[in-house]
Amino acid sequence: MTRQLHLGGFQIASQVTHSHAAWRHPASDTGFLTPEYYHRIGRILERGKFDFLFFADLLAAPVRFGDGIAEPLRRGTQATATLDPSIVAASIAAVTSKLGLAITKSATYFHPYELARIFASLDHITRGRVAWNIVTSLTQGEAQNFGHDEHLGHEFRYERADEFVRTTLELWSSWEPDALVLDKESGVFADPDRIRHVDHNGRYFRSRGPLNVPHSPQGRPVLIQAGSSSTGRDFAARWAEAIFEIDPTPEGRRAYYDDIKSRAETFGRNPDTVLIFPAFIPFIGETESIAREKQAYHNELADPISGLITLSVHTDHDFSGYDLDAPVEDVQVSGTQGLFDAVRRVAKRDSLTLRDIGAWYAQGVLLPQFVGTAAQVADQIEESFHAGEADGFMVSSAATPGTFNDFVDSVVPELQRRGLFRTEYTGTTLREHLGLGDAADANVGALSPPLPVAG
Repeated sequence: MTRQLHLGGFQIASQVTHSHAAWRHPASDTGFLTPEYYHRIGRILERGKFDFLFFADLLAAPVRFGDGIAEPLRRGTQATATLDPSIVAASIAAVTSKLGLAITKSATYFHPYELARIFASLDHITRGRVAWNIVTSLTQGEAQNFGHDEHLGHEFRYERADEFVRTTLELWSSWEPDALVLDKESGVFADPDRIRHVDHNGRYFRSRGPLNVPHSPQGRPVLIQAGSSSTGRDFAARWAEAIFEIDPTPEGRRAYYDDIKSRAETFGRNPDTVLIFPAFIPFIGETESIAREKQAYHNELADPISGLITLSVHTDHDFSGYDLDAPVEDVQVSGTQGLFDAVRRVAKRDSLTLRDIGAWYAQGVLLPQFVGTAAQVADQIEESFHAGEADGFMVSSAATPGTFNDFVDSVVPELQRRGLFRTEYTGTTLREHLGLGDAADANVGALSPPLPVAG
């Protein structure tokens, strides 16, 4: 059978996604505080046979740009108003039956037991459709919300996250699949011989266990990551079964794909079970000129200062004091280093000013824009897929839910006609959608030695 691609829909439980113009777009629904808003998106993507809906998240309002909250709130940038995605995902699960639900939760400010319990519960409630997007919180604002003056250093965050994931995996495995007996006649609820204490006592975490949630349908959620620095790529290649990537250039996406697959092999993993999802924003029209008009209209709504506010959050570096009409400076950032490396690379290539970067960031946080008729957008997807850039794609919206509707109604049928995408779901769990097999058989980083201790 022809190799088929996977599709995820990108969302934040918020008024914007990658596009900061999204909430201002006349076609966008602004009811992001209501369940109906998310139910509608979930139903659209399930109609399109998407593998999953992915929720990004941050744990603080954006305060890094100019050390204030007024401008981010006035402009409605990322994370100014965001619901807890795990609650939203549970609501979507009630109105869908096949769509996977990927939820971002931090390995920096929570405890493994709490997180293991949340995701095991969600895996039951969704009947095996949940994924955990593992992040290490990166901003000073997040640290201060959790009672710390400064956030953890870059290398230290990943070292701690490594133990966090290991501990969580131990907790998920504390119940064997057949431990829950439920024998009314004998009065045996569970077999204690098939449930074990974890007794984890590590450098950063202690947890006795067992988890008080029985073994879930998938055994554990699908693990997703988005590492972009060298340390982050090692972490992703060690643990992730799906990787979310942002790179605006084909050559950058190919290099990332090859690098991650190689690192996965170094950790003793089958690289085919590490699926890479670069993201893009589609603009689809009955003709190419109509699609380009849609793109131009959207991009004109993007405010450069809004983009720089979010760039400051992502890099944890204040860009408010820089000359907007000067070239992008080569500064050191402590946040998402891979994204800023892409900014520098393209800014140097195209002689972009900081204002240009702000506008580009507001248009979609560096995401490429695939523009044209349904067939032309499908051409761009197919070319990227066959060029060794991706195993699947994350579709991000310019207007919600309009972008998803356009993509599902026109591009998905074109991909299906080409044999590139499923016409029906063949399984019920997210692991089945992604072709990952049973969690017990997945060779993830628990077999590898822990990351080295920083310092």
